[in-house]
Order: sequence, then C-alpha cells, then structure tokens
Amino acid sequence: MKIGTVTLENNVFLAPMAGVTDQPFRLLCKEMGCGLVYSEMVSAKGMFYESKNTGKLLEVDERERPVAVQLFGSDPQIMADMAKRLEEAPVDIIDVNMGCPAPKIVKNGEGSALMKTPKLIGEIVHALVSSQKKPVTIKFRKGFDDDHVNAVEVAKMAEKNGASAVAVHGRTREQYYSGKADWDIIKAVKAAVDIPVIGNGDVTDGKSAKALLDYTGCDALMVGRAAQGNPWIFREILHYLRTEEPLAPPSLQERGQMALRHLQMLVAYKGDYTGVREMRRHLSDYAKGMSQAAKMRGSINQAETMAEMEALIARYFFAN
Repeated sequence: MKIGTVTLENNVFLAPMAGVTDQPFRLLCKEMGCGLVYSEMVSAKGMFYESKNTGKLLEVDERERPVAVQLFGSDPQIMADMAKRLEEAPVDIIDVNMGCPAPKIVKNGEGSALMKTPKLIGEIVHALVSSQKKPVTIKFRKGFDDDHVNAVEVAKMAEKNGASAVAVHGRTREQYYSGKADWDIIKAVKAAVDIPVIGNGDVTDGKSAKALLDYTGCDALMVGRAAQGNPWIFREILHYLRTEEPLAPPSLQERGQMALRHLQMLVAYKGDYTGVREMRRHLSDYAKGMSQAAKMRGSINQAETMAEMEALIARYFFAN
C-alpha cells in the first residue's frame, strides 16, 4: 500500500508508544516483518528548544525505514516549523499525535485534547502539509468521551486539509486503554474519507487482525500493546493474513534469545545505566505467561548491570 508518496511493504504497522517504540524495539519489529514503524511521540516544543532528549527520539536507523516520526503539540506554526526541520532527515512520514490520553499532555491542550477543537486540527494539518513535502498523517481516538464522539468529523477535517492517511483508535480518551475498542467507529471513518484509514484497537493476534480488516474495511492496522515483549506478532499476523492459519508461538528459549538481543541493543544504544533500567519493563513483557513470571518480576527491578540482567534471562528462559 501507499501513504502519500511512500510505498509500504505491507499494511501491518507498529503503533507509537511512549517509552516502548524506541529505535532498538523498532528494529526488532521491522525484522519480524512490520510494514511501518512509528517513533515515540516527540514534542514539537522540545524540538524548538533543542532538548537533548528530543534529539535522541528523532534518531533513525536506515534499516528501520520506512519510519514515521510522531510529533505532538498544539501550535500550528511551531508544528510546521519543526516539520520543516525534518524535511531532509531520514524519516518518511510526519504523524501527529491527537490521541494520547495522559493528563499532563491533555492539560496542555495536546494529544487527545485536540479532538475538542476540530478546526485547530485542520489548521495544524494544513500548516504541516504546507511546510514540507513528506506525507502528513494523524492518529486520534473515537472521541474525547462518549458524549463527544467525533472521529468522523476529525477524519474529514484532516482529509480536507491535505492529510495522506488517518489512524483511528476505537476508544475514547476517557476510556484510556480499558474496555472494548469500538470497531464500528473505524468502519464509519473508512466510509467517510477517501484517504487510507489505519485501524487500531484490540488486535492481539492473526485472527483478530483479519477480523478488524474484514469488519471495518480499513486499509491497514496498528499493533500497540500486543507487540510489547512480542515482536513476533508481526510475523504471526502476516502469516495468518496469507494463510488463515496460526503460527506456533515462540518457544521459551526463543523468547529468551530475543530478550537478550533486545537488552544488548538497548545497552549499545543508550549505555549500561539507562539500557538496563529501560529493559526492566521490556523483560516483564517478555515474561508474560511464564510459570515463574511473578517470581522473575520480583528480581527484575533489582538488576542494575547488564551482567545481572543477562543472568536473570539465563535463569528463567534457558534453565530447562
């Protein structure tokens, strides 16, 4: 499929997730067949003030391309100016976060708070499209709450102002990540616009991925939380979409090998101190479903060096 001028190998994407979709994790998902990876959300104001941490979030490895950088902010001019800075950068798509439910983001009028002001959404999209040549997309939710469900209006506004695609999470901001995702709203958005629509919410395996595509008619799907500790999900979904047959899950040893590689990549990219501490949450995800997962999690937060983390992986994934 294509988003604007960007041709993608397939229509199974990695959703942007703060604290998760950094460069090492994106590379692992790409190796498993992911068609498009998204960065963690990047503050346009952080770029403007040249924050050191923001600069790290914008780093891209050629092996992960095509890649979308997700910006967040609410000032159309600042957003446009920062997108212009990325025009020559090795990124392929500029995405705007209009769905983050975090209180500190919403309080600033950013993330899912933007759904309260569709006119401003149109101004942001128009400014970004006018500022540079890369395709511009937006990711938003069903609505801010059940009394303000306006995903169709937002999608139309984005299309009218030049967006190349939209991604819809089938939950409101008030739901956060609880309850069931509403695939009917994704279906309604698909029926309302001509640009590609990416469905997001409750895709956990190949069967649910096919069900989402079939029910909504959307052009692509995003996998979010189900990919944490499970980069194999992209391989599994692609196999199911081709054959309608499930793949055998990775063995305990395969999970351990992936966790070990993830640790090594994180430490190489961010250093021992940061890499080990960020691996704690990832290792908890890799341990999901293990008989000794609870016991392992009790030890994870005590690990402070790469050697200690490697010893944990060896003990719980390779001991048998």
